[in-house]
Formats: sequence, structure tokens, C-alpha cells
Amino acid sequence: MAGRINDDDVKAVRDAVPIDSVVSEYLQLRNAGGGNLKGLCPFHDEKSPSFQVSPSKGLFHCFGCQEGGDTLTFVMKVDHLSFSEAVERLAAKAGITLRYEEGGYNPAHQRGERIRLVEAHQVAARFYAEQLDGAEAEIGRKFLAERGFDQSAARHFSVGYSPAGWDHLTRFLRGKGFSDKELLLSGLSQEGRRGPIDRFRGRLMWPIRDISGDVVGFGARKLRDDDNGPKYLNTPDTAIYKKSQVLYGIDLAKKEIAKSSRAVVVEGYTDVMACHLAGVTTAIATCGTAFGAEHIKILRRLLMDNGSAKVIFTFDGDAAGQKAALRAFEDDQKFAAETFIAIAPDNMDPCELRLAKGDEAVRELAEPRNQLFEFAIRHIVRNYDLETPVGRAAALDEAAPIVARIKNSASQHEVAVQLAGLLGILDTQFVVKRVAQLARWARQGGGDSRDGRGPGQGSSRPGQAHDTGHPTTPRPSGPALNLRSPAHRTERELLKLALQRPELVSPAFDAYGADEFTAPPYAAARQAVADAGGAELGIPDPSGYLARVRDAAPNDTVRSMITELAVEAIHSRTVDESYAGFQLVQVRLRAVDRRIAEVQGTFARLGAHADPEQLAAVQNELWVLQQYAQSLRNRGADAL
Repeated sequence: MAGRINDDDVKAVRDAVPIDSVVSEYLQLRNAGGGNLKGLCPFHDEKSPSFQVSPSKGLFHCFGCQEGGDTLTFVMKVDHLSFSEAVERLAAKAGITLRYEEGGYNPAHQRGERIRLVEAHQVAARFYAEQLDGAEAEIGRKFLAERGFDQSAARHFSVGYSPAGWDHLTRFLRGKGFSDKELLLSGLSQEGRRGPIDRFRGRLMWPIRDISGDVVGFGARKLRDDDNGPKYLNTPDTAIYKKSQVLYGIDLAKKEIAKSSRAVVVEGYTDVMACHLAGVTTAIATCGTAFGAEHIKILRRLLMDNGSAKVIFTFDGDAAGQKAALRAFEDDQKFAAETFIAIAPDNMDPCELRLAKGDEAVRELAEPRNQLFEFAIRHIVRNYDLETPVGRAAALDEAAPIVARIKNSASQHEVAVQLAGLLGILDTQFVVKRVAQLARWARQGGGDSRDGRGPGQGSSRPGQAHDTGHPTTPRPSGPALNLRSPAHRTERELLKLALQRPELVSPAFDAYGADEFTAPPYAAARQAVADAGGAELGIPDPSGYLARVRDAAPNDTVRSMITELAVEAIHSRTVDESYAGFQLVQVRLRAVDRRIAEVQGTFARLGAHADPEQLAAVQNELWVLQQYAQSLRNRGADAL
């Protein structure tokens, strides 16, 4: 059984790896003010960024889906890792050697499954890369050279070669301490007659990395005629590799995609290589599958759904390429970015184009010119006889909903006019009005503009759900962020101050009881601060203090609330002792006023015939409370 990681080492890992550097490997972050950063949440679909990161506190929180936590929590959630696996991954990133309790440290047996599978792939990638220099790999080097790639290019993309024997890699990985079970789970080996054998043999190998840079799979290209396998063979789906969720080259392209708000989607590994070497460093490719919804999620988080962002698809001009383009267009609405299509002259792919016409031609191809919806419209119109009224009407019925999907209203109007000309319909305004009507129906939620139906005319297509851009799962219940209750607003501000600026509210805050907070989640958060030792402990050690408060939370709901309060901006331009004092006074004053009302009720119920001693005690408490309330109103924080 794996030993428990030493607590001091866990803390060292948390402190050593900045949360913003980890999160920015998965999504683009921008300034959110107050020292915070924001981006599109990786845990649910959203149109505008509600995901915030606080580098100074080492915390993240999504105000849309309520996910939140520290750096370790983020890595666990985004990569589906156990706690130990997340610590191990970040420790490796920071160069920290972990100590294990309960039996010592045995790295071969105490690594989490995912970490082990990734390590096996890293070792395999180095093995394949070394094999490319051998005599047997001459056929692979020739393949690359014929496509314009020298040894330097091969090294840059870590291209390798898998030996033609049955178990070269399998034996090598066994020698590195990997078990047969791990080799089979990784997809690097497969079951043979006498045990595991290599999955990839005698092929050119491209390592496929996830967005964080870990090798999670391989793409293998056939080189010999006696190889009866497919032209390209990919790693099967495993615990670390899902072909619908990876993009080849994303590790190399992600920074430039985020910086330029542009992505170029090509069809193959050599196309990615050709584009990058030609200067188009935003190029990425799918791995043996069509470009789909999961790929869009990856790009959207990097593009930040910037309205000026652009995604350019390059497809072959043949029937398969056209089919791929139309498939991509089906998901066009899931982008806020504009989508374009680029087809090279003579239907060449980027790799062929670079060989034939050079780097400049590849850069020219990747420039956004022809919008994807225009391609889709022309493809539709081509299927109808525009010489007849019936043909023109049918073409309009199918093409108008596509034009109605165009996000920019000015562009939508312009393309509607073009559609009228393309169809040969003289009444241009009729087409423009038809498109505008479909767009309006779609905005109102009464129909799907894709099939031309309006309100009350049924759903779009059988089995097709509307893409509203909102998460389909209900959000966790809890206090609203825009609170109308003055009491709740003040309680929230005071808790934020206690978590973010404890030096401004201590030691007064630590004398407040949980019952002074009227919203149950706020009362629970207050209690967690108390259970962690009080806000005063946050002055010398802010990050350790927040970690202790989160650990003191009784459940995930309260823990999420604490993270949210620790990340959310304080609602004041000037956050000082005066502002903090006002929040302290307001929360205490409302609590005193509530107690006064309770005592007055007790006094009224007792009546004139009550026990004189009891009556006197109630009157005395009422008088003390009223004096205290008056003092708070007159003297403010000095009365606390």
C-alpha cells in the first residue's frame, strides 16, 4: 500500500508552484482587478469568464459552477487525479523530492496510476527518439526528409521510431521497473500469445502531449508495404488518453494561441510540423478523429471567447475534406470566435504546400479569408436547381438558417444580400427579412434558426439539443452573489475581510460569534475561521491561514464558500481600517438590534404580574443592550 506523503512536503509543494502558472497551462487568464485573474471555467461551459484565480492566496473559484480550491484541488479536478497523484505531479514540476510515511518511499510502487502511465510514456518517447538515429530507422528518416523535415525538426517535435521487433519497447520498460499490467493499461503494449508485445512496430512515432505537456499517447505512421496495419495507428483510449480530448501540438501552440487569439486547425502531424516550421505556431491537429465539441472546449479556454478571435480550418479540397469542413461547421455556434476555412491550391495540404511553394505560401494559407459559413452556404446551394422557383425556394429554406447564425448583425445583413444574389432572387429584402426573422426567433428561444422553424413549430432536429451556452446541471444552492439584504451584504464583506485582510479586522473579529451571522453558510464560514484558530493567525502566515480555514470546514459546501469569499473582490476602492471598522460595526449592531427585539418580546410576554426579580433582570439586559447599540451608532468601531 502506498505510504502517506509527509505533510511538510505537501505544504512545500503548495507553496512552490504558483496557482496561476498551473491554471494558465489549461486556459487563458486575464486581469480581473484586485490582484485576481479571470478566464473561462474548465469545469463547465460558459460564454463569459466567471472563473477567478487569486495568485496571492493560491486559490481559484468559479462563480458560475461553484468549483474552487487550491492548486492541488485544481490539478485533481482538471486531470481527474487522486490527491497523492496531484502532489506527485506538482512535486515533479517543482523539483521537490517527496517523503512517504508508513513504510518508507518506494517510487516504483507508491506512484499513482496516472503518474505511472505518464512516466511510461515519457520513457517511451525518449526510447523512440533515440531509435530514430539507428540503421533500421533509415526508412523513417527518408520519409521525413522527403517531406522537408531534417534532424533538427525531428528533435523539435520529438519524432521517433519504433523498432520492427515484437517486444523491444516492452522489454526496455520492464527494465525500467514498469509492470506488465502498467504496460497494458498504458496502451504501449498489447497482449500477445506469450505475454505483452509492443503495440507499435516498425513505424514513425509522434508523441502526443496534453495541454500541460505530458506525453499521453502516440501517433504511428506506417512505413513499409509489408505492414498490414492502417496508415496511421493511434494509442487506444486509456486512463490518460482520450482521442476526442487531445489536440496534437497544443503544448507548443497554446501560448501563441492565447497571445494572438488565433488557432489554425490542420489534419495531420506533418501538417502541424510544416506550419510551425513556416512560422504558423498556432497550428494544432486532431488525433485520428473528427474535430468536435471537446476540442472546441480546449480552444475556447485558450481563446477566452474573445469576439475578435479567429479559428482557421485547413482541409483538403476532396470529398473527405469537404465533409470534414461541414462537420466542423456543425459546431460553429459553440465558438465565440469567427471561423474560417482555407483550402490550398491544387488541394495540397500544408506539408505539401511548404514543399512545393515554401514557408511564405503556408503563412499565406493560414490567413483568415473565407468564412466557414460561406463555404457551408455554397455547398448547400450547389445541391439545388436554381433555374426553377421551387429549387430557389428550397435552397433558401436550407441556407437562410445558416446565415441567421452569423453573430455579427452587420455581417449577417451583408451575407443575406449575397445569398439573394447567389440564389438569383431579385427581391433582396425578402431574403434579408427572412434571415432576420429566423435570427430573432433563435434569440428569443422560440425556435432553432438552423431548421427555419419559429416559435411553436417544434424543436430543431430529432435528438438535437439547443446549445444555450449555459451549464445543463443545476448550480449548487447558496446565497446569491448580488445580495439585496443589507445584512447579508455586510456579513459577506466582513468575512471577505477576515479571510483576505485579517490584519484590518483582528482582534475584534475573533470575538464575534457565529450567531451574529444570519445566513447559515456565513455562520458556518465564521465557525471555520474560529476552529482554525482565529483570524489573528492570518496576519503572519496568510497562505497557511487560508489552508487551515479550508481544512476546518465541515464539508465541501462550506469549503467552497470559504474559497469563494477568499477570492471574490472586496467591494470598495479603498480597503482600510475605516472600511473594515464600518463592516464590523454594522454586523455587531444588527446582532444587537436583533437581541433587543427578542428581549422586548420576552418583556411583553412576562407582563406586569411576572416575578419582579425576573422582570428586573430582563429590564436590565434591555437597558444594557440599548446603551451598547447607541454607543455603536455614536462611536463606531471605538465602541467594539
